[in-house]
Parts: sequence; structure tokens; C-alpha cells
Amino acid sequence: MSAITFHVDAVLFDMDGTLVDSTAGVIGAWETFAETYSGLDIQKILNSAHGVRTVDNLRKYCGLTSEAELEKEAARFEEAIVTSSTANGRKGITILPGVRHIIDELAPGKKNPKPCWAIVTSATRAYASAALEIAGIPIPDAFVTAEDVTQGKPYPDPYLLGAQKCGVSPEKCLVVEDAPSGVASGLTAGCAVIGLITSHTKEQMEVKHPTYLVENLSSVSMKMGANGGIDVVVNID
Repeated sequence: MSAITFHVDAVLFDMDGTLVDSTAGVIGAWETFAETYSGLDIQKILNSAHGVRTVDNLRKYCGLTSEAELEKEAARFEEAIVTSSTANGRKGITILPGVRHIIDELAPGKKNPKPCWAIVTSATRAYASAALEIAGIPIPDAFVTAEDVTQGKPYPDPYLLGAQKCGVSPEKCLVVEDAPSGVASGLTAGCAVIGLITSHTKEQMEVKHPTYLVENLSSVSMKMGANGGIDVVVNID
């Protein structure tokens, strides 16, 4: 194992699959929606929908075109993630390995005027806030959700906005992502990207060429820098 050490001005974390695992709830939500929208191939959707905004998935898989209807159904879908995550003995929304230690280390850097980390998610603000609260993760002042951008991942807009909210250049940011669409978003924004193998296979992630690729955040350590920013160590097998 080799350790790669570097410094960045800010770290931009994805949420689902990076900080929290909501798989149980997502499966339950699609099962709920299959009762309304017949013909949904849930397994196919699960293989490609992760990391994409709910409105974009509903437009693609449920054929919705009305913006008002999309907004209403997106809210219903994400509410179903929370309610179904513990139904029928499911494990609920949980924090992923390695996350607690990193978030505890970076907690002092979450506030304006110059936060050194952000959460950049394809989820709506309501769902993201609920999921983070359930997992016990504080919400930083630099918080980007689905409503904040016109074009979600894989477009660079979410991570460009995340860097802006931290007051730093994207080229001096590190993105942490578990989805191919998110890796593409971070790289296109000009950021370095740590890819995690938590929701997709190693092969699926390698196709997008993240800067680093590790199993999960247990292979990464982060500390507040003495003069600002974040010191990062990535342990590569």
C-alpha cells in the first residue's frame, strides 16, 4: 500500500453513496413508483440512475414532462426513500465507513465566510437535509442541492457552484464521488476526484478515470490545514 499526500483549498463531497448509504430506501421508492408507473425495470434503473437528480430520472424513466408534476413527484419519491428505508426490516439510511472520522475532523471548517468543505448532491434540499440528519452528519454552509442548478451531474455546474460557495477555484478543490456521473461532473469542473467503489463496480468507475480510486473513505484521511484548506492522505492498494 502506498500513501499519497497533498493539500487542497476545499473538499466537495457527494452525499448518497459517498457519505451515506440510502440504497434500501431508493429500492423501496422505485418499488412504490412502479405501482403508479407500469413497466419500470427497477434493476435497470438502479444500475444507471444513481448520482443523477430525481427530476432527471423521473423525466427519463416515468415519461414526465410537466415541470410542476416533476417537482411534485420528485418530492414524493424522496419522501418515499426516507419512509421505505426502514420498512420490512430494511436497514435504513446509514453512514458509510470512514465518514465519521473525516467529518469530525473537518467540522470546524463548515461555516461561512470561507468554509473548506461542501456537500454537493443531486438530491433535493428537503431529502438531503433529512438524510444527513438521520446519519448524524452536520450540514455545512456550503451546501448544493438539486434545486440550485439548472443542469445536474454529469454536467460540471454542481461542483462549480460548490467551489464558488467555498470561495475557491475549482482547480484547487478535491471532489469525492461514488457515481460515474459525479466523477464526470467533478473532472469537467476542473477538480481532482477521489472515486469510491461503494455503489458501482471498480470497472464502472475506472471508465471515468477518477484521479484516485479507493474502496471507501476508510482509505482516506483528512485534516484541517495549519494555514487553511485541508491536508489529504489517500492510501492506495
